[in-house]
Amino acid sequence: MRTDAVVIGAGQAGLAAAYYLQQAAVGFRLLDAAPAAGAAWAGRYDSLRLFSPAWASGLPGRPWPGSPHHYPTRDETTAYLRDYAAHFHFPFEPNQRVTRLAAAPNTGAGYLVETTGRAYIAQRVIVATGPYTAPRVPAWAVQLPATVAQLHSRDYQRPAQLPGTGPVAVVGSGNSALQIAADVAATGRPVFVAFDEKTEALPNNQLVWAAMTLTGVIGLSRHTALGRRLFGRPEPVVSGDLARLRRFANATFIGRATAALPTGAIQGQRAASAPLDAVVWATGFRPDYSWIDLPIFAADGQLQHHRGLTAAPGVAFLGLPWLDSRRSALLNGAGPDARRVVAELLAMP
Repeated sequence: MRTDAVVIGAGQAGLAAAYYLQQAAVGFRLLDAAPAAGAAWAGRYDSLRLFSPAWASGLPGRPWPGSPHHYPTRDETTAYLRDYAAHFHFPFEPNQRVTRLAAAPNTGAGYLVETTGRAYIAQRVIVATGPYTAPRVPAWAVQLPATVAQLHSRDYQRPAQLPGTGPVAVVGSGNSALQIAADVAATGRPVFVAFDEKTEALPNNQLVWAAMTLTGVIGLSRHTALGRRLFGRPEPVVSGDLARLRRFANATFIGRATAALPTGAIQGQRAASAPLDAVVWATGFRPDYSWIDLPIFAADGQLQHHRGLTAAPGVAFLGLPWLDSRRSALLNGAGPDARRVVAELLAMP
């Protein structure tokens, strides 16, 4: 099938790209491996809430329903993204996992996008599969005995998944780690929090979001002087979530995790945990681009791009952390990045 553009991924970044392609009256197809838009959100843990209020989290052309000051839940976010795709009647093709992206053979220009059942030839391709593709865990995780159940945050949904009633460790220094640890601590189980105490904690309220929006700091490009300084700093966590977790008497902070012990415990910089029943790794992700056969990667496998545009003419990325600014991987940044990237792709000959 021939089309002007293919968007790979129907999360917030892919949907925002679809909106601007549709506004420009460009023929395109929106592909996703899942049966519905926003599927990555549907698979996250039950207690998840956005870190931004609804007024700061909308996609272009369709505000969130309800109170703009509300911090949407996981299920509300999933419903919003599915409604967004349906409202604009995007040419969405679900259950189409892309298995290969390469230069189109024998056509002189364009790209071949292969899925498990179809093939597309397109002049432009936007990869919006997001950063949450391949879970990352410490190399020493394999040293934990088999008696310790291990679950990555990608697969964690609720405390009942964790076997036993004994101690659980939650490893990570991000907001997801804090929310998951509090989720488990609320059941009364002992929770050992392997959290880097040097991580900055900032308030998350309407005034903070208004200030970041009005000053433009949330959208500062990492290619500016101030943006480069922000890019080099670790991501802060929400101070309210950190304070809530500290209030649980059964939550023990042990510092950043450094090793596994033969007893089935985890060693932190401050202390060791008790022997564990389970570990939840909230230690982030790495992208998996093994399906992309284009010369757009460095020798170490890292994607090379400038504000989302690659050396392959017509191929761009959206939705990655710091693709251009702090908000690039957030709902808050999907629209601005997509508007710019789509405009630049359409301006290419």
